[in-house]
Amino acid sequence: MLSLLSLGPQRFNQMRRNLDNISIKSLTDVLRHLEQYKVINRKVLPTGPVTVEYSLTDKGREYIPVLRQMRIWGENWGGTSEAR
Repeated sequence: MLSLLSLGPQRFNQMRRNLDNISIKSLTDVLRHLEQYKVINRKVLPTGPVTVEYSLTDKGREYIPVLRQMRIWGENWGGTSEAR
């Protein structure tokens, strides 16, 4: 989800589609948790119907290089017999 938000602000249903239709409850729980820890911003836009947009905070953007390194590590070591 953070990788998705690193591409730019996302609406709830946009994220849900891009995350292979994660359940509404699961996505809501994760977003609330990330918002509580100030990793993401939640912005309500005055449209009809109301639109909610999520984006990364500075704290969230700082975590993106860590995620990239974890992905690289997993690609290098995750599938080898040495990892087991």
